[in-house]
Amino acid sequence: MVAWSQNEVFLKRWLIKRVGDLDQAEDLLQDVFIKALLNKERFCELKHAQSWLMTMTKNVAIDAYRKQARYQSLYDEPEQLGDDTEEESVIASLEGCMRRVLNELDVESREVIESCDIRGLSQGEFAIEKGISLVAAKSRIQRARKKLRNQMVNKCQIRFDDLGVSGFTARTEKK
Repeated sequence: MVAWSQNEVFLKRWLIKRVGDLDQAEDLLQDVFIKALLNKERFCELKHAQSWLMTMTKNVAIDAYRKQARYQSLYDEPEQLGDDTEEESVIASLEGCMRRVLNELDVESREVIESCDIRGLSQGEFAIEKGISLVAAKSRIQRARKKLRNQMVNKCQIRFDDLGVSGFTARTEKK
Protein backbone atom coordinates (compact mmCIF):
# COMPACT_ATOMS: atom_id res chain seq x y z
CA MET A 1 0.00 0.00 0.00
CA VAL A 2 2.23 2.72 -1.37
CA ALA A 3 -0.46 5.38 -0.98
CA TRP A 4 -0.68 4.66 2.74
CA SER A 5 3.06 4.98 3.32
CA GLN A 6 3.13 8.22 1.32
CA ASN A 7 0.35 9.79 3.39
CA GLU A 8 0.68 8.25 6.85
CA VAL A 9 2.86 11.00 8.36
CA PHE A 10 0.63 13.75 6.97
CA LEU A 11 -2.51 12.08 8.33
CA LYS A 12 -0.92 11.51 11.72
CA ARG A 13 0.13 15.16 12.00
CA TRP A 14 -3.35 16.26 10.97
CA LEU A 15 -4.94 14.06 13.65
CA ILE A 16 -2.51 15.21 16.36
CA LYS A 17 -3.32 18.81 15.53
CA ARG A 18 -7.06 18.11 15.75
CA VAL A 19 -7.26 15.87 18.84
CA GLY A 20 -4.24 17.21 20.71
CA ASP A 21 -3.24 13.77 22.00
CA LEU A 22 -0.60 11.58 20.37
CA ASP A 23 -2.05 8.30 21.66
CA GLN A 24 -5.57 9.12 20.50
CA ALA A 25 -4.24 10.30 17.14
CA GLU A 26 -2.39 7.01 16.68
CA ASP A 27 -5.52 5.04 17.61
CA LEU A 28 -7.57 6.99 15.08
CA LEU A 29 -4.87 6.56 12.44
CA GLN A 30 -5.01 2.82 13.04
CA ASP A 31 -8.79 2.94 12.49
CA VAL A 32 -8.20 4.70 9.16
CA PHE A 33 -5.63 2.06 8.19
CA ILE A 34 -8.10 -0.73 8.98
CA LYS A 35 -10.74 0.97 6.83
CA ALA A 36 -8.22 1.23 4.01
CA LEU A 37 -7.41 -2.47 4.34
CA LEU A 38 -11.09 -3.41 4.37
CA ASN A 39 -11.55 -1.43 1.14
CA LYS A 40 -8.30 -2.73 -0.36
CA GLU A 41 -9.57 -3.45 -3.86
CA ARG A 42 -11.39 -0.14 -4.14
CA PHE A 43 -8.61 1.79 -2.41
CA CYS A 44 -5.87 0.40 -4.64
CA GLU A 45 -7.77 1.44 -7.78
CA LEU A 46 -8.22 5.05 -6.67
CA LYS A 47 -6.46 7.75 -8.63
CA HIS A 48 -6.67 10.20 -5.71
CA ALA A 49 -5.81 8.03 -2.74
CA GLN A 50 -4.71 10.99 -0.62
CA SER A 51 -8.13 12.61 -0.97
CA TRP A 52 -9.87 9.35 -0.05
CA LEU A 53 -7.57 8.86 2.96
CA MET A 54 -8.14 12.43 4.12
CA THR A 55 -11.92 11.98 3.88
CA MET A 56 -11.71 8.74 5.83
CA THR A 57 -9.47 10.39 8.44
CA LYS A 58 -11.90 13.29 8.88
CA ASN A 59 -14.81 10.89 9.22
CA VAL A 60 -12.98 8.78 11.81
CA ALA A 61 -12.09 11.92 13.79
CA ILE A 62 -15.70 13.16 13.66
CA ASP A 63 -17.02 9.76 14.75
CA ALA A 64 -14.56 9.71 17.67
CA TYR A 65 -15.56 13.22 18.70
CA ARG A 66 -19.26 12.33 18.60
CA LYS A 67 -18.67 9.13 20.53
CA GLN A 68 -16.64 10.99 23.14
CA ALA A 69 -19.29 13.73 23.47
CA ARG A 70 -22.06 11.12 23.82
CA TYR A 71 -20.02 9.19 26.40
CA GLN A 72 -19.22 12.36 28.33
CA SER A 73 -22.85 13.50 28.44
CA LEU A 74 -23.96 10.11 29.78
CA TYR A 75 -21.57 10.26 32.70
CA ASP A 76 -21.59 13.93 33.62
CA GLU A 77 -23.29 14.60 36.89
CA PRO A 78 -25.56 17.66 37.00
CA GLU A 79 -23.33 19.48 39.52
CA GLN A 80 -20.32 18.93 37.22
CA LEU A 81 -21.95 20.50 34.22
CA GLY A 82 -20.75 24.02 33.52
CA ASP A 83 -22.85 27.11 33.92
CA ASP A 84 -24.29 27.99 30.50
CA THR A 85 -24.89 31.66 31.32
CA GLU A 86 -21.48 32.75 30.00
CA GLU A 87 -21.97 30.82 26.74
CA GLU A 88 -25.50 32.23 26.40
CA SER A 89 -24.22 35.78 26.87
CA VAL A 90 -21.57 35.21 24.17
CA ILE A 91 -24.23 33.91 21.79
CA ALA A 92 -26.51 36.84 22.64
CA SER A 93 -23.65 39.27 21.93
CA LEU A 94 -22.93 37.64 18.58
CA GLU A 95 -26.64 37.68 17.74
CA GLY A 96 -26.82 41.39 18.60
CA CYS A 97 -23.87 42.06 16.36
CA MET A 98 -25.47 40.06 13.56
CA ARG A 99 -28.75 42.01 13.86
CA ARG A 100 -26.90 45.30 13.59
CA VAL A 101 -24.85 44.17 10.61
CA LEU A 102 -27.96 42.72 8.95
CA ASN A 103 -29.71 46.09 9.31
CA GLU A 104 -26.75 47.74 7.57
CA LEU A 105 -26.97 45.48 4.49
CA ASP A 106 -28.68 46.62 1.33
CA VAL A 107 -32.44 45.98 1.20
CA GLU A 108 -32.24 43.06 -1.26
CA SER A 109 -29.63 41.18 0.78
CA ARG A 110 -31.38 41.82 4.09
CA GLU A 111 -34.73 40.72 2.65
CA VAL A 112 -33.47 37.38 1.32
CA ILE A 113 -31.61 36.54 4.55
CA GLU A 114 -34.59 37.47 6.71
CA SER A 115 -36.94 35.45 4.49
CA CYS A 116 -34.86 32.30 4.00
CA ASP A 117 -32.53 32.12 7.00
CA ILE A 118 -34.58 33.73 9.73
CA ARG A 119 -38.23 33.07 8.80
CA GLY A 120 -37.36 29.68 7.28
CA LEU A 121 -38.81 30.25 3.82
CA SER A 122 -37.36 27.81 1.30
CA GLN A 123 -35.42 29.22 -1.63
CA GLY A 124 -38.12 27.91 -3.95
CA GLU A 125 -40.84 29.67 -1.97
CA PHE A 126 -38.79 32.86 -1.95
CA ALA A 127 -38.37 32.62 -5.74
CA ILE A 128 -42.13 32.27 -6.19
CA GLU A 129 -42.83 35.10 -3.73
CA LYS A 130 -40.47 37.44 -5.60
CA GLY A 131 -41.37 36.22 -9.09
CA ILE A 132 -37.82 35.16 -9.93
CA SER A 133 -36.29 31.88 -11.04
CA LEU A 134 -34.97 29.38 -8.49
CA VAL A 135 -31.47 29.87 -9.89
CA ALA A 136 -31.77 33.63 -9.33
CA ALA A 137 -33.04 33.05 -5.78
CA LYS A 138 -30.15 30.70 -4.99
CA SER A 139 -27.65 33.18 -6.41
CA ARG A 140 -29.22 36.00 -4.43
CA ILE A 141 -29.07 34.09 -1.13
CA GLN A 142 -25.42 33.10 -1.73
CA ARG A 143 -24.44 36.72 -2.46
CA ALA A 144 -26.36 37.96 0.58
CA ARG A 145 -24.81 35.38 2.92
CA LYS A 146 -21.35 36.28 1.63
CA LYS A 147 -22.01 39.98 2.24
CA LEU A 148 -23.33 39.25 5.74
CA ARG A 149 -20.33 37.06 6.56
CA ASN A 150 -17.85 39.65 5.29
CA GLN A 151 -19.58 42.41 7.25
CA MET A 152 -19.66 40.24 10.39
CA VAL A 153 -15.94 39.49 10.06
CA ASN A 154 -15.10 43.17 9.50
CA LYS A 155 -17.47 44.90 11.89
CA CYS A 156 -17.69 42.29 14.67
CA GLN A 157 -14.08 41.19 14.22
CA ILE A 158 -15.04 37.51 14.08
CA ARG A 159 -12.17 35.04 14.10
CA PHE A 160 -12.41 31.46 12.88
CA ASP A 161 -10.62 28.18 13.57
CA ASP A 162 -11.23 24.62 12.36
CA LEU A 163 -14.31 24.27 14.55
CA GLY A 164 -15.98 27.54 13.53
CA VAL A 165 -16.07 30.87 15.36
CA SER A 166 -13.15 31.14 17.78
CA GLY A 167 -13.79 34.69 18.97
CA PHE A 168 -15.22 38.09 18.17
CA THR A 169 -15.64 41.60 19.50
CA ALA A 170 -19.17 42.21 20.73
CA ARG A 171 -21.02 44.89 18.82
CA THR A 172 -24.63 45.38 19.79
CA GLU A 173 -27.57 46.89 18.00
CA LYS A 174 -27.99 50.68 18.22
CA LYS A 175 -31.04 51.68 20.20
